[in-house]
Amino acid sequence: MIELRRDRLIFRFPEVHPRAECSVSFQRTLRIPDDGREHFLPPGLGDFPLEPVDDYGERLPSRWKAHGGVFMPMYQAEALWVSFSAGSRQYPMAIKVAAGKVDAVSGEPFDNDLSADPQNYVVAPGQPWLDGFSVRRGRIRQFVAMPLGEGCTAEEQLTGKAEHGGLQLVVRPMKPERYERLQRRAPWFGDVSCCVASAPPPAAASEMGLAPGGLMRQEIYDDEHGLDAWHPDVRARCFVHLLNSAQYRAATGCAPPNRPPTARDYTRAGLPWFDYYDGDRSALRGAPRLARLESVGTRRVREGKPLGDDDVPAPPPAQVRPVGPGRRVVRDGDW
Repeated sequence: MIELRRDRLIFRFPEVHPRAECSVSFQRTLRIPDDGREHFLPPGLGDFPLEPVDDYGERLPSRWKAHGGVFMPMYQAEALWVSFSAGSRQYPMAIKVAAGKVDAVSGEPFDNDLSADPQNYVVAPGQPWLDGFSVRRGRIRQFVAMPLGEGCTAEEQLTGKAEHGGLQLVVRPMKPERYERLQRRAPWFGDVSCCVASAPPPAAASEMGLAPGGLMRQEIYDDEHGLDAWHPDVRARCFVHLLNSAQYRAATGCAPPNRPPTARDYTRAGLPWFDYYDGDRSALRGAPRLARLESVGTRRVREGKPLGDDDVPAPPPAQVRPVGPGRRVVRDGDW
C-alpha cells in the first residue's frame, strides 16, 4: 500500500508486519557546479509538491494513466535528492531508485528484482538519502532535470531512447523473521537523524527526465543484511513523473515553487554545506556504466552552451558541517 501524505510517499506493508513502513520524499536543493570539482552535500530546501496522477485525468499525457503514481514540478536544470526514512517504526526496507528506467545505483536496466552483484538498491535505515547516479566509490553525479529529446538524460545516453523519463521506485520490506531477530540482537537499531536546515500540457516532447550533473561526495552503502533478508514476494512500486513549470501550472492551476537560489549566492551568503560520513560502513564501488555518462555541463560546453556556474567559490572549512551517526557538532561561541 502506498499513501501520499504531506508530499511524502508512505510505503506500508501491514500483511508482512505491523511496523513495516517507510517514507520517501523528494527534496529541492541547490544545483552544484558542474565544473569537474568534487562538491559537498547541498542543503534540503523543502519537499517538492507531489500530486496523484489519478486526480488530474485528461490534463496529463494519456500514457501516464497506465503508469499511475504521482507527479511533481521541476525547472529545467533544477536538482533534487531523494530522502529515505524508516520513521519511528524503524523497519528496514530495500529501495530501488531508477531514472528513466536506468538503475541509479547499478546503471543496469530497471526491473523489479533485487541484485547483490552488482547491488542495485539502497537500504533504509542506513542510507539517509541519494543525491544522484553512483559513478564511483564515494562519488555521485547529481540528479538534474532536463527535457527528454535533447540527449542529456541518463536514459537517452544509455539506451538511445527518450521513452520513460521521471523516477521509478520499488520498495521491498525485510522478512518479518529477520526483523524480529534483528530487534532481539539490537533493539536500538534505528534511523539516522540529521537536521538540515486550463489546457492539458503537451506530451512526450516536453516531458522531463534526470541527467547527471555535478560531482558530489556521497557514499552509497553496502547491504549489511544480505540479499536473503528481503521479502521475495512483497513489493510496492511508484512512478514519479516530472513536469516542467508550465505543464504543472496547466495541470493543477497552481504555481510551482519559486526557483531555488544558485550555489554561488548560497555560498556567498555564508550558509552551510554538509559532509556525511559513517566510518563503520563499507561503500559500493560505483557503477562503470554510470561513470561513462556525459554530464549536463560537459555536454553543454561541447555544444557551445556553457551553464555559467564554473566560478562558484568553494565553501570555506567553517561553512562545511560534518553530519552522520554519532556526529553532533558543538559550537564554540563568543565568550
